[in-house]
Amino acid sequence: MQDKIIKIGLVSISDRASQGVYEDKGIPSLQAWLSKVLSSPFTLEMRLIADEQALIENTLIELADDEGCHLILTTGGTGPALRDVTPEATLAVGDKEMPGFGEQMRQISLNFVPTAILSRQVAVIRHQCLILNLPGQPKAITQTLEGLKDESGNTQVHGIFAAVPYCLDLIGAPFIETNEALVKAFRPKKK
Repeated sequence: MQDKIIKIGLVSISDRASQGVYEDKGIPSLQAWLSKVLSSPFTLEMRLIADEQALIENTLIELADDEGCHLILTTGGTGPALRDVTPEATLAVGDKEMPGFGEQMRQISLNFVPTAILSRQVAVIRHQCLILNLPGQPKAITQTLEGLKDESGNTQVHGIFAAVPYCLDLIGAPFIETNEALVKAFRPKKK
C-alpha cells in the first residue's frame, strides 16, 4: 500500500460546538498538527457532531466503511459526564480493542493534571481502520500525540502517534512517514 494516500477522519464530538454555541477547536488543532507531523500526503474527512451514541457510531461506521478512512481521530466526549459516550460508541463499532493507546494517553496526561485518571479514551480497529479517541483540549491532544520532551527536545515519554504508522502497516493501511523532529515513527528493524 506504499503508493496509496492515507485518508484520515477527524471527528469533533461536542453538543455545544455542533449547535454553534462556541467554535470547535478540536478539528482545527488536529488539522494543524497533522500538517506539521505527517510528511506523507493525506486527505481528510471532517465531522462536527453532537454527543449522541448512535450518531457517533454511525459517523465512525460511515468514515471507516463508506469513506474508506484508514485512521480516525476523535476529540471530545471521553470524560465521566453523563453525556460523554464516545468510548462506548467507539467500542461498539470496533473489531479489536487496542488498550495500550488509552493507557499511554492517560499516563502522559497524568504528568500535567491529576484528573487524567478520569479520562476514558479508547482505541479500536474496525476492518482496516484505526480509531483513536483523543482528549478534548487542543493542548492535551498535542501532548498525548507527541509525548513528553525535555528542554532540549529529546523524547522522555513516547506519545501515542509514534506507534500509529506501524499499527497502520499491520492492518494493511497505506504507509505513512512522519517529521521525525516532532514524532519519530517506530517500526521494528527488518531482519
